[in-house]
Amino acid sequence: MDDVRVLVTGGAGYIGTHACVQLLLAGASVVAIDNFDNSCAEAVERVRAIVGERRAARLTFRECDCRDAEALEDVFATCGTVRAVIHFAGLKAVGESVAKPLLYYENNIRSTLTLCETMARHGCKTLCFSSSATVYGEPASVPCTEDFPTAALNPYGRTKLFIEHILSDLQKSDGEWRVALLRYFNPVGAHESGTLGEDPKGIPNNLMPFVQQVAVGRRAELSVFGNDYPTKDGTGRRDYIHVVDLADGHVAAVKKLTTDPNAGLITVNLGTGTSTSVLELVAAFEKASGKKIPCKMVARREGDAAEVYGATQKAFEVLGWRAERTIEDCCKDQWKWASANPYGYLGKPDDE
Repeated sequence: MDDVRVLVTGGAGYIGTHACVQLLLAGASVVAIDNFDNSCAEAVERVRAIVGERRAARLTFRECDCRDAEALEDVFATCGTVRAVIHFAGLKAVGESVAKPLLYYENNIRSTLTLCETMARHGCKTLCFSSSATVYGEPASVPCTEDFPTAALNPYGRTKLFIEHILSDLQKSDGEWRVALLRYFNPVGAHESGTLGEDPKGIPNNLMPFVQQVAVGRRAELSVFGNDYPTKDGTGRRDYIHVVDLADGHVAAVKKLTTDPNAGLITVNLGTGTSTSVLELVAAFEKASGKKIPCKMVARREGDAAEVYGATQKAFEVLGWRAERTIEDCCKDQWKWASANPYGYLGKPDDE
């Protein structure tokens, strides 16, 4: 990928930073942009440190909101010829999306439209979109395959699904576009160095950060939503994928789109093809950390399915990619990050 410059939106975020690392290690040049809505500049400096001075010289960072057409235009005009874009930027809290649907529709959809319009003006028509398994809604069976019916249970999920339709329509209207819709499941883990990981602002949206915060003493116990599902231990089962495996999936997608002129529109799951229950994940984290994670069983959340995981054969056939890391690897790396950074990149906030 030595001749490829990739723009990464949301490049200071959890998945975005790991993707920047893997892209730079693969030889690409990276232009990362972020508006720091749920991220911080320190994460970008950690990326530079991980990849080393020589590779870090190929990383350009700009603070930029994808809804700001003028700012985005300046990025494309001044940061060199961008050959491909990975679009991570967006709001992602399900609960917040239910409370503030207009905020999610305006932010996530408008940012994508502005990005695509700017890309087209600069002759860049190669895009990897950060989609989600939420587009499957409550699947009637598992594993989820890419040809399953799509639905969405909340405004966040609907923005992902609407953007998939927008990008599909765009590619059909103009065959020069090469688009990958990457539907991924539950990202967890951290960079093996322990210097890069998930650092949500406010209340976490996902299970693993809650487990992590109990382990480091920031929370007294973990609330487990439902222990009466028709699963082996009664708790919900999900497809947890290591964030570095996920980042490698994006690198594979960029390689595919930039080398195959007939790529067209690609839709693939990025997951492990297996599921892990809440209690199994807790047990694995306890083993990795040596810490006890007290659990409190509470009522199910509306809309939560008993088990969701993705079929991964298509990703291997189309991208030559498959997840390699285990749930034990995820917990080991997550604990290395958490124990070294119990309050994230910037240390303990004043109000905690």
